[in-house]
Amino acid sequence: MFGKLKAIKGDEITIKLDDELNIYRLQKFAANKQPTIELQLDDGRKISPDQRKKIFAMLRDMAIFTGYDVRDMEQWIKYYYYAQTGSEALSMADCSMDTANKFLTFILDFCFANDIPFKTKTWDMIPTDYHLAMQCIRYRKCVICGQPHSDIDHYTPVGRGSRKLVDHRKLYFECLCREHHMERHRIGAKSFIEKYHIKPVKLSEQDLIDLHIMTQKRMNEIDRRKSNEN
Repeated sequence: MFGKLKAIKGDEITIKLDDELNIYRLQKFAANKQPTIELQLDDGRKISPDQRKKIFAMLRDMAIFTGYDVRDMEQWIKYYYYAQTGSEALSMADCSMDTANKFLTFILDFCFANDIPFKTKTWDMIPTDYHLAMQCIRYRKCVICGQPHSDIDHYTPVGRGSRKLVDHRKLYFECLCREHHMERHRIGAKSFIEKYHIKPVKLSEQDLIDLHIMTQKRMNEIDRRKSNEN
């Protein structure tokens, strides 16, 4: 369980849990005895409770999708992580924050590559950073809700002319499902990104080619035209 410390009075503490506590499940884990609770406070150096919470939420979604037990899923993805990255063994109890971030990113990439869906609650936990925004574009998932088969949207207006004349290398993009795409047009781009705290991104030339937004031939034509103009 994860939560926030609300008050301390002598040897008694009050914690506000992030999720509602299932007392029957708790009693089952404690074999119907008085449960023993371990309190870990984040000192800012080791893996934070927030990082651990996000990782376990993603592991639960992976376990549901694959049919694995959560603990088996954790061990499997750890060994796969070691094999793919050459990383040393990590502990979810005391690894560094940097290691936790790398492991979290690895799990996120694995889920994108294997089309493993996240529950809405899990998706809302994941910070909308550059890496997530790029993966959403590459795998056509809405950066707001994770909906698949979403649209690659131009955050930067392209005007009313032919898009064949636009140099997409200068533009910013985001991936949005139809519902959020329509909302962006309805409330305006600036209000939309402020509401959802997202950051549109520029795409590399290779990403533009791979996503069939621009061809290398078109890039070369634009570069030649600019060279002639100068």
